[in-house]
Amino acid sequence: MTSTVIQIDPDILGGTPVFAGTRVPVKTLFDYLEAGDSLDAFCADFPSVPRALCIGVLEAARQAVSADAHPA
Repeated sequence: MTSTVIQIDPDILGGTPVFAGTRVPVKTLFDYLEAGDSLDAFCADFPSVPRALCIGVLEAARQAVSADAHPA
């Protein structure tokens, strides 16, 4: 799934992970969320990134951190 939502290409922002099909760094979404901004605010500021793509990136991140998680 990650390959369909995140693109890493040395010719695009020097290989910085971006939302697939855009030049918007994935880190920008996490910066917004960390600052307390909503997903809607991010989508409004970056209309080239569809909401579904944002959700796909968040889901990929969730899967990446929970793959080896052990129940508490």
